[in-house]
Amino acid sequence: MANSARNQPGTVRKSSQQEPNPLDNIEAFYEKNKKTISTVTTVALAVIVLYFGYTKMYKGPAEEKAATALSFPQLYFQADSLNMALNGDGKNVGFLKIAKKFDGTAAGNLANYYSGVCYMKMGDYKNAIKSFKDFNGKGTMVGSMADGLLGEAYMESGDNAKAIESFKKATADKDDILVTPMFLYQLGLAYEASNNNNDAKAAFKRIRDEYPRSMQARDMDKELARLGDVE
Repeated sequence: MANSARNQPGTVRKSSQQEPNPLDNIEAFYEKNKKTISTVTTVALAVIVLYFGYTKMYKGPAEEKAATALSFPQLYFQADSLNMALNGDGKNVGFLKIAKKFDGTAAGNLANYYSGVCYMKMGDYKNAIKSFKDFNGKGTMVGSMADGLLGEAYMESGDNAKAIESFKKATADKDDILVTPMFLYQLGLAYEASNNNNDAKAAFKRIRDEYPRSMQARDMDKELARLGDVE
């Protein structure tokens, strides 16, 4: 959740005789930037409302039943009771069972997205990856958000290449002035963590030049200067 409040793996200080571990560098880099990462998850929770409200208008009784079932774990989710949100409370089912039972409905599909966010907040990145990959939000803002959060989960898991691939998908919609600049920043950070400063600068310049009114744009001159790009 670019940014969800999550426990970050600690970094290990290396002696002068030890070769640096690239994974340690990535972990240290994201530990430094975890406040930025936490902002993304906050936005992720707001975007799902837009998606669900739209799709519900075009579904029949099956969708209504699924939506009713989804409302119970949503309450636990809002209260940060993540385990009951995922697995239910013994009387009402959680997101995981809703995703299976109501597969093919918008609510069942959205349950996959909720599950992914829950797992991210719990630090279970392996299951977060699975849930986000099971979610189908193609062509929607929440689909872009899911791609971005998938990138974060990959980054947390140490798979920088897949993280960059997911961040690229999340930023494909040039007309999206909210999600795209947010994950362009995460893409830049991922490139920088991979020692690819040229692509990192290109991502930051896109934010500065194409999304000058975005929240991220205000820090781009500073980020570019930090990378040695001073105009």
